[in-house]
Amino acid sequence: MNNIISTHIDENEAYVRKRLQNCDDCIIRPMLLGEGKKIRCMVVYIEVAVSNMVLEDSVIGKLVNHIWEMPGDELIEFIKDNGMGISDVQPLEDMDKAFAAMLAGNAIFFIDGYNKAIKIGSKGYPNLSVSESSREKVLRGSKEGFTDAVKTNAALVRKRIRDTRLKVKQKTLGERSQTLVQLLYMEDLVRPELLSDIEERLESFVIDGILDTGAIEQLTEKHWLSPFPQFQTTERPDKCAAEILNGRILLLCDHSPTGILLPAVLNDFLQVSEDNYNHFEIVSFQRLIRYFALFLTLLFSGTYLAVTNFHTQVLPTNLILSFSEARQGVPFPALLEVLFMEIAFETIREAGVRMPGPLGGTIGIVGGLIVGQAAVEANLVSPIVVVVVAVTALCSLAIPNQEFSAPFRMLKFGFIFLGGTLGVFGILLGLYLVISHLAGLKSFGIPYLTPFAAQNQAGYRGEQDGTVRAPFRFLTKRPLYARREEQVKLRTKKKGGA
Repeated sequence: MNNIISTHIDENEAYVRKRLQNCDDCIIRPMLLGEGKKIRCMVVYIEVAVSNMVLEDSVIGKLVNHIWEMPGDELIEFIKDNGMGISDVQPLEDMDKAFAAMLAGNAIFFIDGYNKAIKIGSKGYPNLSVSESSREKVLRGSKEGFTDAVKTNAALVRKRIRDTRLKVKQKTLGERSQTLVQLLYMEDLVRPELLSDIEERLESFVIDGILDTGAIEQLTEKHWLSPFPQFQTTERPDKCAAEILNGRILLLCDHSPTGILLPAVLNDFLQVSEDNYNHFEIVSFQRLIRYFALFLTLLFSGTYLAVTNFHTQVLPTNLILSFSEARQGVPFPALLEVLFMEIAFETIREAGVRMPGPLGGTIGIVGGLIVGQAAVEANLVSPIVVVVVAVTALCSLAIPNQEFSAPFRMLKFGFIFLGGTLGVFGILLGLYLVISHLAGLKSFGIPYLTPFAAQNQAGYRGEQDGTVRAPFRFLTKRPLYARREEQVKLRTKKKGGA
């Protein structure tokens, strides 16, 4: 029997038992139905995914109770003609589809004399319920966050965009994992070339399993050598809904509470969902702080070394004397001193993230006391270096997207070497290399430095929603992501005549 569902229940049962050999979590339950209990049937399901099979209010229970005393000839006809309408069931034509449906968390029903299997929908695998996003805290706005179930996540977005033009395109990735992936977009806003591009990238690889959106991100990005993310990750359905209305595409993956938005440019990573809900003065001030923190994360430690080692004339005399006095007795060069403190902080940060919740705060306190106060008192580092590293660390935490802050935390070590060995010339050289790289980077055809670059492309979001944000009533156009004929998103209603 070659994956074909037979009309004989014995052949189907033999094939199922052979394929599910040593799968003790898979339940095979034969039963007799119909008038006189002469019709042989079989239900196959995963034990935890499909529970309470005999309850009257379950889908399988309703189906079984309906055909319990039905004559045999009428039973088959009922299943063929009418049974599909009584509950969430679907006929399947071959064994591969039947097993795929079962492994997705449904029950599969076989009946003697019928050459199709019936998929019976169930609650599926256990999942976490909808809860608050732990990574993207907000003071204003929705508190809902994504879960591990892709269909639940899609429903959270659908709840916010109640429009049939919101399309959900479903794919399966992973030869063995059979992971469900969904693309969500507005049919009339998304650029067709963008949609076809991401679909081609998803079809461009074959892999055993996809367990998180991170794997999809790494397999589909073109500039894979760049440390800067070309997809924006988020756990917030309200943010995803807002960006879908701007013409972007949301990619959701089963088993992952993180969605990825595409395209993504530098300006997107420094914005949060609260920016749409607060007054423009507050939002603009907060964005300026984030940009300032971004530059300090990258440059502060390296610039300190460049100035104190090579260009002391740019500092006031009292400040230079203070720095010199603070370094009295420190046996290491300033470059090694800064490197030691930066590496120590990154180690404490990693330890705090990996430790269980109650111990994470303890790690921070102990690490701060040991690396900070004890290292200064032992003359291993100077107090000013502790201050410099602390400022850099705080600034890195002010960047709202962790995937975006990571490359800047990594590149700061390059600027430390350049500033400590070449001075300000080394800092300028590093800036030139980083900006040149960012200027040549694109995310699905969109320049990475939009809206600060690509000024000649019509329809870009522009300075109205860049480093600062204009009043909400003036944000009338969508960004470059959307179709050009659908640029306008806000209109003012004309008042009627007298």
